[in-house]
Formats: sequence, C-alpha cells, structure tokens
Amino acid sequence: MTSSPTSPAVERLLIVRLSAMGDVIHTLPAVTALRYAFPHATIGWVIDERWAELLCTLRCPRSGARSPERPLVDHVHTVNLKKWRRSPFSIGTLEQMAASLSEARGRRYRVAVDLQGAIRSALIAHWSRAPEIFGYAQPRENAASMWYTRQVIARGQHVVEQNLSLAEAVARKPLPLLKIEFPHDAVAEARIEKYLASHDLGDFVLMNPGAGWGAKQWPAERYAAVVSALAATGIRCVVNHGPGEEALAQSVAGAIPFSGPLAELIALTRRARLFIGGDTGPLHLAAALQRPVVAIFGPTDPERNGPFGTASIVLRNPGSVTSHTRRWQTEPGLLEIAASDVAAAALTLLSSQASPA
Repeated sequence: MTSSPTSPAVERLLIVRLSAMGDVIHTLPAVTALRYAFPHATIGWVIDERWAELLCTLRCPRSGARSPERPLVDHVHTVNLKKWRRSPFSIGTLEQMAASLSEARGRRYRVAVDLQGAIRSALIAHWSRAPEIFGYAQPRENAASMWYTRQVIARGQHVVEQNLSLAEAVARKPLPLLKIEFPHDAVAEARIEKYLASHDLGDFVLMNPGAGWGAKQWPAERYAAVVSALAATGIRCVVNHGPGEEALAQSVAGAIPFSGPLAELIALTRRARLFIGGDTGPLHLAAALQRPVVAIFGPTDPERNGPFGTASIVLRNPGSVTSHTRRWQTEPGLLEIAASDVAAAALTLLSSQASPA
C-alpha cells in the first residue's frame, strides 16, 4: 500500500478522539483511511483509558511496532477522564494530565486531527504542539475551533461520512471506506469460547438493553418478549450489560447474561448471528464488525448515528423527535415500537444471514 504521489507526506499524525465508545468506533473508519493514505506514518491517538481496548489489547505495549494486538496506531496515549472530572484541580490530577500530555508532545507530531470537536479535545491537540491542527469549521463546541489552524466543512449525513471528510482534508484526496481491524486478544477469544461452551451456545442473538441515558432505553420487558419469540424458533439470546446494570439484565427474562471487559465483548460480538439494541456503543461495535443489526431508535437520528456498513433494520416511530437532551424518561415515540416489531425484524435478518465465521 503506498500513498498517492500527489498526496503530501505526513510523517507524524496525532488523532484526538477521547470518548465515548460509539463515537470512537465511528472515528475508526476515518483513521483506517488515514493509515491507508499514509502507510509509513507514525500515528498516535489520545483516548480515554476506558476505551483504549478498541485500539490495543491490555497485554500489548501501548507504543511500538504494530501487530494484531495493536493493528492501527503506533502509539496509544491515554487519559483518565472519569478520574479527572472527580477532582480536576487536585495535584494528582494535574500531574497525571501533565504526564499524559507530555508523552504525546514528546512524539513531535506534525499534524493533529481533532475528531471530537470539544474544547478539551482541541486543547489537547493544541498542547501537542503540532504545527497543523485540523478540526471541523462547526465543531460540537464552537469555541474549539479557536485552536484549529485548518477548519474543515464536514460533508456527508452520517457521522462516519463526516469523519471521513475530515480525514480527506488531511490527505488532500478522496479516501476509501475500508474494513476496520480491531485488536485481536487471544486470551479474550479463548474465554469467550469457554463461555459459549459452558452455556451450550451455538448460534445466538446478542442484546444490549442499556443506553447512555433513559430517553434512548427501550423497556427491558419488551426485550424479554423478543427473547421469548426467538426462543420459539430455537434461537437463544445473550444479554450484555455493564457495571451497575445487573438488575436491568435480569429483567430480560430468558436471556443468558454476559458482562466482561471490552476485549471479551468484541470477541463475543464477532460470534453473534445478530445484534439487537438501541443507539449505544455495543450496537456500533456490532455494525463495525459487520454483524446484522436490529436498531431501536428514539430521540437520536439514525440517518446520522444509525448502524453503518452492515445489514440492518432500523425501527423508529415517525413521532420521535430528534434530541440529545439527556432525559431519563423513555422518549414517547420509542414506546410505540412493539416487541413484535423487533422480533419480526430479527427473524427477517436471521433468515437472510449466514452464521458468523
């Protein structure tokens, strides 16, 4: 793979996309395209520690030669946003921030790309001392653009397409959408094989009833009704849940619970026949792994944030109004989607899809 002769060489490139899970996954196609455009470049990524496993396995060094355990970037620079938010002005926090940013600065990146569009991400790009900083002309937080030397007008409707347009501005040429390569964690893969064997699971559907906020969360009892409908056809379901969501998972009666680190969720999702869930990180992980998806949308717009690059059926009531206000009460339009609608969509996709390799 070589870059175009007309494309200016970029030798050291820093990506800034700190969080969250789904947003990081939506950024991966753009960075994969930049890797294609600049195959010999040193690429670093500043990311929240919580999501670093999307770039690098826990057992793999965060810097050095790329490998199946860290296939995309040469350096993973982590920050701890949760801890920093709790005590932003403590000496310990300030020391950790300085250490993290000094590590990135020490790599002497020539170009930084802020794919988050927030003030803090723009500041990190600025603190890297990269001479060129690319960002959106209309970022999520308007003040972020103060730190960009190159402001890019986003193109495309879906956020993946918009991110790719920013990457194309860096490369100064059109870039392809390529298959994403996630880190391969042999230990996690083995644990998932053992988990599936212990539950005698062959073909299965993976569900994720949780959501970032309540307005996006379809009722757990309706997921349970879908489990029952699929069980009648011989298909069993696994319900994924995060810390603090144990009661939610238990509410999905009939499903087998799963909770594990991100590397194990990647391994589990690779093996699923189908994914069912709302606008969450696990849904976007399933889409990126090219697993079929039944997406249940309410207040967020599937044209911008829906499953991308995979077979999917998106269910959204016409009465749903797009809003990112973090209300905890389920959005009314979401409640108009019946369990029978989701089960029918799942059976449609299952009938047309082969089992994962």
